[in-house]
Amino acid sequence: MSIIRIVMPTIWCFLCVIVVFSLRFTEFVIANSPSEVVTKSSNANVWQVALDGSGQFTLIQEAIDQAKSGDTILIKAGTYPEDVTVHSKDSLMIIGEGMDQVFITGEKRVGSLHIGKWPYGATNVTIQGLTVFQHGGLGVGIFNGSGVHLKQIHVKGMVFSQQVKNVHIEDCIIGESETTGVAFANSTGTLVGNRIHHNDHGIALGGNSEVTLRHNVISHNLYEAVLMTDQAKATVIQNTLVRNGGGIAFHGKTEAAVRGNIIGYSTVGLLFSPESQTALAFNALSDNQDDYVLQGTPQIPSPQRAGKTDVTLAPGFVNPQEDDFHLRQDSSLLHLGEFSYLGALPPLSPQQSFSPLP
Repeated sequence: MSIIRIVMPTIWCFLCVIVVFSLRFTEFVIANSPSEVVTKSSNANVWQVALDGSGQFTLIQEAIDQAKSGDTILIKAGTYPEDVTVHSKDSLMIIGEGMDQVFITGEKRVGSLHIGKWPYGATNVTIQGLTVFQHGGLGVGIFNGSGVHLKQIHVKGMVFSQQVKNVHIEDCIIGESETTGVAFANSTGTLVGNRIHHNDHGIALGGNSEVTLRHNVISHNLYEAVLMTDQAKATVIQNTLVRNGGGIAFHGKTEAAVRGNIIGYSTVGLLFSPESQTALAFNALSDNQDDYVLQGTPQIPSPQRAGKTDVTLAPGFVNPQEDDFHLRQDSSLLHLGEFSYLGALPPLSPQQSFSPLP
């Protein structure tokens, strides 16, 4: 009896410590993670993946398989040689410690990270703060589902979306693909504030895709920065498309509204098929061999396709030789029409510094 009186209070205190620690850890995770985590319901779980065994899992896929819809998975620094798949989940958040600290390298499959899986999709899934290396020519594949959000991730390879609604790609670095940086097939979505570089094509939109491109820097792609085919539709607002083989190509019966962009240092700025429909306004074209060209054999200069308010002014970049495509404060592309500046990047003040591609 005396032993029970001694042991029971000790066990009770130990359990209380565990409960308090768990609650404080959860509060810490929520307070130090992106704002989206704050909206999680009280019955959602927070799982941690760590290679050193300090989390609940050592493999990302194990955590995803265990997680229920609405959960959050935190990934600690390290290299994860896995084929990762997220499907049949809703409102799942996967958050790495940073794109320079968490690396998914793939293993056997084409595509290191899949979101959605035929015939199953995934809805309202957010992935951020990590780097994905291509495997078999594909970095990230998004199939079926809706509401997929990629934020602050680095993809060394292609991002491919097929039959997905409301894909949102924001503040990402996508490059070094063997083919295309970002490809949309019969999908809808938005790309905002990304850097897309050193691919064959920067962005390719096909089928019945409808996509908005805003404030992206697309550079050093072998062919067009943006390639549109089939019946794709796009709204292209305030992007910087420079040092590519071409600016934007409108093939087939594509439709686009193109406003406030900088398109320069390319063979052809804008290439139109006879069937394409475009509305252009306040675009700056500079240092292209031809600005407006009609598709054909041979291709024909087509200045009549220009927007009435388009300009042919030198952008006044801070240092284009070093790929700093911020505008100087004396740039001629400030305060034109509805735009305080043209292109993706605002004027750079002397106090600000430029971060080159990692």
